[in-house]
Amino acid sequence: MATIGLDKLFYSKITEDEDGNETYATPASLAKAMTAELSVELAEATLYADDGAAEVVKEFQSGTLTLGVDDIGAAAASDLTGAVIDQNGVIISASEDGGAPVAIGFRAKKANGKYRYFWLYKVKFGIPATNLTTKGESIEFSTPTIEGTVMRRNKVDGQGKHPWKAEVTEGDAGVSASTITNWYQEVYEPSYAETTAASLDGEG
Repeated sequence: MATIGLDKLFYSKITEDEDGNETYATPASLAKAMTAELSVELAEATLYADDGAAEVVKEFQSGTLTLGVDDIGAAAASDLTGAVIDQNGVIISASEDGGAPVAIGFRAKKANGKYRYFWLYKVKFGIPATNLTTKGESIEFSTPTIEGTVMRRNKVDGQGKHPWKAEVTEGDAGVSASTITNWYQEVYEPSYAETTAASLDGEG
């Protein structure tokens, strides 16, 4: 089903331990979102046998996230791009700057009024692009865009895999109300049912 609206754009700062495993800070509002474009690049390998393709493997390699926002505040710009705020509150961007990766969360409204929620676990952003125009006969809004590279996270989930995205649709079967309510309280952590193997005791 098509989505018709985008809002609640949040980010979460990441800290990594000595093994590179991520810990996420409490999410904070990034900006008012207008557009989000996500493109994904896959690594593909084909195994040939008996003169044909016996198996095809496609794995997530990286992605690109382009956000159109109304404005990026000073604190968010510093966190995302590595720019610094001087003693006069001015944002200073230097050629040596490089922002640390963050997690990005947002939601998109569907035509039926329900929302689809997202977390991208690790995104590294570049410097925002600014569009400026002279004042003409009609009013034209110029808003910044910011582009980031989407990566898988280092920390494995309960299945031993490296997730790069979490996505859930409000109202779908099996989706609890608490999952939706708490979506922005913290970065969503995958949860899997534990598999318990039955053990049989043999008699001597």
